[in-house]
Amino acid sequence: MELKNLKKSLTIQGVVVSDAMDKTVVIEIVTRKVHPRFKKIMTKTSRVKIHDEKNECQVGDKVIAVETRPLSKQKHHKLVKVVEKAKLV
Repeated sequence: MELKNLKKSLTIQGVVVSDAMDKTVVIEIVTRKVHPRFKKIMTKTSRVKIHDEKNECQVGDKVIAVETRPLSKQKHHKLVKVVEKAKLV
């Protein structure tokens, strides 16, 4: 899959927070918005399970995923590519 052909609304970018499951990783997506009345920046985080066919993701990696047909009860996204690998300390 090429990133040029994908719609922006179907792709998500986040950081891997769990890779304990087989062929599945959990990513965390951070969204920042300005409150309409109080003008304060609000941070919202959401967690999404994505399908990782090759088990190539590790905790801390930045990844891009695309929306697909339902793969299971909670998985509706598939891994496109790893943008940045986690730094090992």
